[in-house]
Amino acid sequence: MERIKWILNEMPKSDDRNLPIMSEANVSQARAFHRSFPQYAVTPLAKLDGMAGRLGLGGLFVKDESYRFGLNAFKVLGGSFAMARYIAGETGRAIGETTYDYLTGDQLRSDFGQATFFTATDGNHGRGVAWAARQLGQKAVVYMPKGSVKIRFDNIAREGAKVSIEEFNYDDCVRLAAAEAAKTEHGVVMQDTAWEGYERIPSWIMQGYGTMAQEAVEQLRALEVNRPTHVFVQAGVGCMASAVVGFFANLFPTDPPKFVVIEAESAACLYKGACRKDGSPAVVGGDMPTIMAGLACGEPNTIGWDILRNHADAFLACPDWVSARGMRMLAAPLKGDPAVVSGESGAVGMGVVEALMLDPACAELKAALGLDGNSNVLLFSTEGDTDPENYRNIVWGGAYPTVED
Repeated sequence: MERIKWILNEMPKSDDRNLPIMSEANVSQARAFHRSFPQYAVTPLAKLDGMAGRLGLGGLFVKDESYRFGLNAFKVLGGSFAMARYIAGETGRAIGETTYDYLTGDQLRSDFGQATFFTATDGNHGRGVAWAARQLGQKAVVYMPKGSVKIRFDNIAREGAKVSIEEFNYDDCVRLAAAEAAKTEHGVVMQDTAWEGYERIPSWIMQGYGTMAQEAVEQLRALEVNRPTHVFVQAGVGCMASAVVGFFANLFPTDPPKFVVIEAESAACLYKGACRKDGSPAVVGGDMPTIMAGLACGEPNTIGWDILRNHADAFLACPDWVSARGMRMLAAPLKGDPAVVSGESGAVGMGVVEALMLDPACAELKAALGLDGNSNVLLFSTEGDTDPENYRNIVWGGAYPTVED
């Protein structure tokens, strides 16, 4: 059986100039925008007392993003806020004035007109961008990498976007989106990765993701947990991971939680960068086969990498069975615990936490992170069953078993 690969963060610190992007003030601004949507509701925080007891933890909490805006994933938080920030800048309005009512009203057409937002996606981000564009009377063009499943394609097309599955990997689809936007009048790249010269919109997307983290903090405090001791967060390009890590690092500057960043082994660019130990990012190319389609990204977000190299405690590269194990554990919880429908990219944190707590092969990392009966662990289930057939194949059919037959 393939094992989880891990490395503690031994990289030199940078000047940390990107951390203020995820300040509490910036995240609160994004949260206020999301609250203006009639579809907005705080997503559940599952409190898994039975599982915590079984694993030897003080508390285990899972933020369940399958309920977000009816889209079965958290990604819409980033795309919608970045779209609003872009429109606010183009129209000279403050973001506080750029509410859902304004963005869906007749005034927007005369102030702004119509733009075409281009993006690349495995499914969730593109669906969020397409949904936001439809809500706001804008256009969306979405490119999906080869191997994308039809149900995710259909969900994006249903939102009115022009969508296609290309014969490229995710990172090459990002390049295609950027090239096509450059050739299109009023074309805008709406991407959750960043590169030199393209950092403003990704920073807004990160702030949009902060809504999820801010909600989780409020929910934990309602349960009399002032802060989690450990935050496990999965990463593709690292946009969401760095948004969560950055928010908590700003919120608890003198006593932050331990941050564990989790990737799919076939696309573990952040883990490989950490292995270099010099602070330089790594790139993974070619095909990246994994059930964790949302994490199949080989080129790190430059803003996110900077935040993670300064604040993450450990980087993990996980084979697919870890995610499948987490999916089954969340779907069939211990008596008294709520069930969480968590998809392939959402459940890997649960599989990791069980391995760290119970697998002797992970004892060294468990000790290094200080995981014990006093630990309050926070996980983010970032998607529900966005590929229902594969979800049932794993949860009901036992695909990707923990042990080899």
